[in-house]
Amino acid sequence: MTWEVLSIIGTIAFAVSGAIVAMEEEYDILGVYILGIVTAFGGGAIRNLLIGVPVSALWEQGILFYIALLAMTIVYLFPHKTLPHWKRWGNFFDAIGLSAFAIQGALYAVKMNHPLSAVIVAAVLTGSGGGIIRDLLAGRKPLVLRAEIYAVWAIMAGLAVGLEIAKSPVELYVLFIIVTVLRILSYTYKWKLPNKSLKTYRVE
Repeated sequence: MTWEVLSIIGTIAFAVSGAIVAMEEEYDILGVYILGIVTAFGGGAIRNLLIGVPVSALWEQGILFYIALLAMTIVYLFPHKTLPHWKRWGNFFDAIGLSAFAIQGALYAVKMNHPLSAVIVAAVLTGSGGGIIRDLLAGRKPLVLRAEIYAVWAIMAGLAVGLEIAKSPVELYVLFIIVTVLRILSYTYKWKLPNKSLKTYRVE
């Protein structure tokens, strides 16, 4: 049950995220649906490739595709009602998607008896892969590759699942809440990872 709930939460959050970004970039209706689908399922596709699962396994999630399509359709048909809320809650839903998909990806790798390193990679790719593809297709700098703390929380989720710190449904839901809250705190208080810009160095 935990797997299904996290999948639904993540799918809705990322599908809406992709649709909103497409509308901000003034894509047509096809572009809105494509970017939404890619955001919701792109991370899972990359994860499957790297941990040895056929990409075709994604098509077995029929109900999730319908849920994603419904969420994007609502956003597209009622932008004046949804966009103001998105500007206020967009980062919140993105945090939910990151947390839900990171845990789901880690669970997927554990289920296949992969080592801890693979569990962490699966968590990061599932949690942030779709967002990276979304930003690249929209011509934006991927959020996960900037100084802002993002993928770190997916790594933490992968560690917790891989080390069996969070194993039962209750523990997984607690982990989901913790990762979501940490992500919200990181963008609210603008926590940053160390970074160095070469713009400060001039080549003579």
